[in-house]
Amino acid sequence: MKHNSNISQELLETVERYHNHTMPQDERKTFEQRLENDAEFNTLVNDIQSFLYGIEQQALKEKLEEFHEEIPIRMDTEQKASKVRQFQFMKIAAAAVIVIAVGCFWFLNGSSNERLYDNYFKPDPGLPTTMSSTDNYVFFDAMVNYKQGDYKKAISKWEVLQNKAPQNDTINYFIGVAYLADKNVDKAIPYLNKTISTSNSVFIDDAYYYLGLAYLKNDHIEQAKAAFKKSKYENSREILKALK
Repeated sequence: MKHNSNISQELLETVERYHNHTMPQDERKTFEQRLENDAEFNTLVNDIQSFLYGIEQQALKEKLEEFHEEIPIRMDTEQKASKVRQFQFMKIAAAAVIVIAVGCFWFLNGSSNERLYDNYFKPDPGLPTTMSSTDNYVFFDAMVNYKQGDYKKAISKWEVLQNKAPQNDTINYFIGVAYLADKNVDKAIPYLNKTISTSNSVFIDDAYYYLGLAYLKNDHIEQAKAAFKKSKYENSREILKALK
């Protein structure tokens, strides 16, 4: 943005109100008169608006593949009310379509189990990354990789620890969910099964839930149902209803 040394917080907020059409009519009239009479001010306002447009375009780009989330563009009160009414109508219409189509969908669509998996699968958020002993350092160092989405690197570090403690439910659980997040379902299942073999594991409900998802992904429906029935997660009950 040009002339940034001349831009105060007050001016930025004023231009933002003008840009977003939230400026009161009297203030807008005075503002536009100054735009007509002050060429330097006009240029400065154009620079700020270009900056605001750039922010909006970047936000739209980042959210393009997440169309179900609210697009972060400011709207005036009338626009918001209009969109709320439109959205309510769309929800009613969509609900009607779902009621009519849902029975046919599950029967006719060969990828329905995968769609159900995609609707419910979210990677485990992981543990807080505090470090102490050497082994703990390796574990939480891998946890940092996991949280950054570098599942392969996390798995490679955790598997070193798993070789030393093959029955450790924490390590087995996170290797399993990391493989699942990395779209390697076949490798995830054995580790999740090892986790549930530790009956007093703090991860028992989580492990059954992700194990159910893994079986669902592989179209092993009866095994998926058995796992979901042993998980106390609300999502497990919702998936079981969908599988009936």
